Order: sequence, then structure tokens, then C-alpha cells
Amino acid sequence: MSAITERRERERAQRHQLIITAARELAEAEGWEAVTTRRLAERVEYSQPVLYSHFGGKDAIMRAVALEGFVELAARLRRARLATTPEPPRALHAVCHAYLGFATEQPALYQAMFVLPTDVKFAHAETPPSLRACFDEFVSCFRSDNQRREISAEVTWSALHGMAALSESGRIPPSFQAERLDFLVTQIAGAAS
Repeated sequence: MSAITERRERERAQRHQLIITAARELAEAEGWEAVTTRRLAERVEYSQPVLYSHFGGKDAIMRAVALEGFVELAARLRRARLATTPEPPRALHAVCHAYLGFATEQPALYQAMFVLPTDVKFAHAETPPSLRACFDEFVSCFRSDNQRREISAEVTWSALHGMAALSESGRIPPSFQAERLDFLVTQIAGAAS
């Protein structure tokens, strides 16, 4: 590969990342409805045709943002799990707390990952590795001899998603989040033993 080809590929990768970063920033500041190809093109100072050479439209951009988010979430969940004792209830509590923190701190990113429609496949052979890594962090919080550890992880994740979505929309008060989390972990960990 020539030096010129390598430089062009690096520049293309940088433009690609610049578009993703701009979409995330705009979504966090103004919401996903503000993210349009026109606004992104202006923000990154490239023409819309250049933007379309990277992404087929807003849906493809949201998918790229979601995939980047799964990488970040998996790393955050892993750090939380490894920072505590391997004892299942404590590890589960740490991972759940990290998940809710992620959802609260980056609501637009969380929406792209879990709320807004994308073609990202969950619980499927085509599930992206980074999304599977997120799920595996929950699975790792349950004893390896537990034959129901994957369903326990699914129920936990579902409950957390409900808590995050209801809290974000103001339908449940955030002041009781810690109590809800303790209750969830106690119930799930007790049932999964």
C-alpha cells in the first residue's frame, strides 16, 4: 500500500469519526431531532455528498453512534465488575450502577443505543460483538454453575432499561434510584442463587 493510499485512508477514517462525534455532540446538546445531514455537514465543514460517502443517511449515523456507545458501555461495565469483589451480588450491583450511570450521563447516546429504531440486532447471530460484550458483563455477574444465568442477565438488563427510560422521562422520581437498584439486585441475586 502506498503512502498516499495510507494517508487517504487515515483521512477518511478521521472524517468518519468526526461525523460520528459531531452527531453525538449535537444530539446531546439538542436531541436527535436536531441531527440532520445538513446540520452535520455544516458542523463538520464538509459537503453533504462527502457526508453521504461515509453514511447513507441519519439512520446509518445513528447506527454508528450506537455501535460506538456499545463499546464504551461494555468497557464501563467491565471496569465496574472488575473493581469489586467477584461475589455475584456485589458484582451485579456494581454493573447495574454503572449501567444506570451511563444512561443518565449520556441520554442521547443511550437513546441511539436502546430507544430509537436501528437495524442493530439484539440476541441474534448478527449481534455486534460490542453489544454482546455488554450482555456478557451482566452474565458474568451470576455464578457459572447457574443454568439460568443468561435469563437472569436478560431480566436484569430489562429492568434496568425500564428504570433508565422511566427516570429519563420523569415518570419515576430519580430520588429513589438507589433504593430501586438495591431492591432489584437483592431480588435477582436471591432468585438466581
